[in-house]
Amino acid sequence: MPSLKDLKNRIESVKNTRKITKAMQMVAAAKLRRAQDSAEAARPYTERFNSVLGALASANNKDSGGPQLLVGTGKDQTHLLIVMTAERGLCGGFNSNIAKLAKTHALKLVEQGKTVKIITVGKKGRDVIKRDLSEHFVDHVDLSEIKTVRYTDAQGISKSILDRFTAGEFDVATLFYSKFVNVVTQIPTAQQIIPASFEDAEDSNAQSMNYEYEPSEEEILADLLPRGVGTQIFSALLENGASEQGARMSAMDNATRNAGDMIDKLTIQYNRSRQAVITNELIEIISGAEAL
Repeated sequence: MPSLKDLKNRIESVKNTRKITKAMQMVAAAKLRRAQDSAEAARPYTERFNSVLGALASANNKDSGGPQLLVGTGKDQTHLLIVMTAERGLCGGFNSNIAKLAKTHALKLVEQGKTVKIITVGKKGRDVIKRDLSEHFVDHVDLSEIKTVRYTDAQGISKSILDRFTAGEFDVATLFYSKFVNVVTQIPTAQQIIPASFEDAEDSNAQSMNYEYEPSEEEILADLLPRGVGTQIFSALLENGASEQGARMSAMDNATRNAGDMIDKLTIQYNRSRQAVITNELIEIISGAEAL
């Protein structure tokens, strides 16, 4: 049974921990507002941009050829996985959920006899990938010194990926990130970015009937598709940023509550132990007095 001093020291330690988790929760809440605003502001542009690309892609006849970013290499052998996680931890299951989705996808491809290459963005994702899938790891993008993600940061990542695609290093590229819904909900997402894939093809095809493009759809696609890769990467970085702060805020709130519960339990245990010590001392005093 721990002594009174041990219990008192532990209570003070948990109180100090609660101060830290409470402070981290408040910082995450402040950062969340900015990150959420940035992610939500980027969504209309990204959706409209993808809608235009989808319309152009629907009008373009893939059988007659087209930009390689749209039609692909004609093969499905080598897959590049871009795994985006946070640079820091203490955000619940945010990093592990993304890494788990990417790991499951990679193992499934390996079972099918595909070649898998992995690029990580974020230190936490790199740690998991290097531990479990080190033979597939090819590169890492360090954003630890960047406080506010900008489009130029996404362009740097996009250029590296496009250069690898031009060099024939892979056939399909898939982006892994967490889509922000609210503070308690972030959805791990896998999105194919090369060859370009558009879910709203029917709506885009309907929109294409209202526009005439000059020059041809193929020429416009050749110019816009590389920008589309950068746009999708930038959108994923913003979604990840909001999801990270939301997950950290929720995790620190739970940690603060748990610390409070632990302090209450330890305080009760301390008071009972202290009462038992006082009772024993009284018994000894009374017993000694009776012996005299």
